[in-house]
Amino acid sequence: MENATTLKKAQHHTWFHHKDSTGYITLARKEKNRFVQYHYKPSELADNLSKWLGEDIYFSQNTFYKPSRQIESIRELRSLYVDTDCYLLNLDPQWLLGKLQLEFFDQLIPEPNIIIFSGQGLVLIWLIDPVPYKALPLWQAVQQYLLNQLKEFGGDAKASDAARIFRIDGSVNSKNGEEVHVEYRHDYRYTLRTLQEEYLPVLETQKTPIKRGRPKKVQQLFNTYSLHHARLLDLVKLVELRNYDVTGYRELICFLYRYWQCCYLADPAEAIHQTLFFNSQFKEPLPEKEVLRATKSAQKAWDAKSSEEANRLAKEKGYPGAGYNLKNSTIIEWLDITEEEQSHLKTLIGSLEKRKRNTIAKREKRREEGVRTREEYIGEQKEKTLDKLFLLNKALNRYPDATQKELAEKMGVSVRHIKRLLKRLKENK
Repeated sequence: MENATTLKKAQHHTWFHHKDSTGYITLARKEKNRFVQYHYKPSELADNLSKWLGEDIYFSQNTFYKPSRQIESIRELRSLYVDTDCYLLNLDPQWLLGKLQLEFFDQLIPEPNIIIFSGQGLVLIWLIDPVPYKALPLWQAVQQYLLNQLKEFGGDAKASDAARIFRIDGSVNSKNGEEVHVEYRHDYRYTLRTLQEEYLPVLETQKTPIKRGRPKKVQQLFNTYSLHHARLLDLVKLVELRNYDVTGYRELICFLYRYWQCCYLADPAEAIHQTLFFNSQFKEPLPEKEVLRATKSAQKAWDAKSSEEANRLAKEKGYPGAGYNLKNSTIIEWLDITEEEQSHLKTLIGSLEKRKRNTIAKREKRREEGVRTREEYIGEQKEKTLDKLFLLNKALNRYPDATQKELAEKMGVSVRHIKRLLKRLKENK
């Protein structure tokens, strides 16, 4: 009976969170400081939950397009969340919830849909209308805002990436034997854009060159998140294009992957876990020790990037900041990315590919605005010429003795044009 009740709790929790979802959902169990995990489609999840009852059971908050719990595999972003490790500050979870209800909910932050009492702290979950992975930079911006509001209560920055898993209702926290339980507060799903408009402060802006005396402001919405994410996706795509045969580039690829994961996740432990998994997909993976050795400096660079003092010193020397500020041309040269490969990538592209895309974009814009293509223009001119030839032939039949000047006046064209048309008529006979 107890197992049946626990199973119902877990099934309701996952259903409430993931109803109508698409993609894979990860279930995980923590064993000896590592996660054993499996990925299920939504239709399979409820039937398989009975295998995952017990201690330290987790499930993913977003879904993946393939059975792989990685940032670059995100299919749908379905929720935002903040894990408050309030126990580290000796704060009682019930006291914290009361304070948040009085001073934070619907004021500094929206009211969460779900609150997970994880056995030690509180996890706040906001359900959102599903958005694709392309919205990840905006998702991360809103996520960071929510985290910043709850930092004083132990908000954990390391538990804020899109591939995060949290404990499931009815499972047991092995650290203290407490059962996890969930409080459902409402089923309204927020929209990501509305949350950004209502809660985020005005983001950094810059001025473009003055046009007609009026400066135009351009909002830059967490472009660093966009860049790190786009480069991660490109790195994965490059490995796929090479059929995972990247011998000779493995150390460098793992180094870049770990560095960009650190920048994006702000969680060095998760970054190395993801890097080791990425390496395992190569045709000839590096030994784990070799991955750790070859990518060690990536975490050091990220640590420096997160240091105010290191950033100050770097800027004094003329750099944009601490850490690695690599140009696309440098990465392309290091990895020998060909022009053909660049055509499949989004951001790791050279000047030639960039010009090609700009040309295509301008051409498409002109077409949208109603500007004809060269082929369309030539076709229209041919039709006009045929019409003129038909009219000239009729005029010659009606006025056989007319001069070229008289024919030009009757047709409303120049004498020069009449000469060209007469020449075409002779050629067509």
